[in-house]
Amino acid sequence: MSELPVGQQEITAFPRFGLPQFARRFPRDFALALEIRGAVERTVTIAEELLALPRVDQVSDFHCVTTWSYRSARWSGFRFADFYRQLVVPRCGPRPDARLVVFRCRDGYAQSLPLDDLLTDDVLLADRLDGQPLDLAHGAPLRLVAPSHYGYKNPKHLRAVELWTDDRPFRWPGLRLMDHPRARVAFEERGRGVPGWLLRVLYRPLVGATIQRFRRALEDEQRRSSRDG
Repeated sequence: MSELPVGQQEITAFPRFGLPQFARRFPRDFALALEIRGAVERTVTIAEELLALPRVDQVSDFHCVTTWSYRSARWSGFRFADFYRQLVVPRCGPRPDARLVVFRCRDGYAQSLPLDDLLTDDVLLADRLDGQPLDLAHGAPLRLVAPSHYGYKNPKHLRAVELWTDDRPFRWPGLRLMDHPRARVAFEERGRGVPGWLLRVLYRPLVGATIQRFRRALEDEQRRSSRDG
């Protein structure tokens, strides 16, 4: 097994996790569909066409920016590169200079990555984890898996993919210093304007309480759903 990246500590369970304000935000619509829009000739909704793409099974580590890592997650889904080249390009006609991708999520979260980073072979649009369809905790119905980037660049509950020429249409829902444009794990790009090691020190004491907050919120949501129906 490979060594953990600088500043990371392994945990043995894969928690639901994120910015605190999203702990109690849950999607209500789980249709497998993505709207493609932005700097494109045509806005298109892609749904069952996804299932015609080659399916890829992948084992990769997940590294949260707050310093925890979950090893050997077993994902299944579709390469973002196949999705982009086989569906987005011919159907939507993105502008040649549209090199930033913004992901919009069903719980209100949003994130961005450069298109070039997304076209590597290990970046997936995943719909399964450990042999089962994604559940509420891990991004149903569809999420991004980008193993070379910290977890906050792996958005869950995807509903739309936007192509843009710059980052003006995108607003990160947290503090700006917490969002690096690329957030590559190998370079410890935890945020912008602040050294990665310093953010590591600030984040680590918050991990346990955040895991607890998200677990309680999920349990409450599951009880509500069971009661309602």
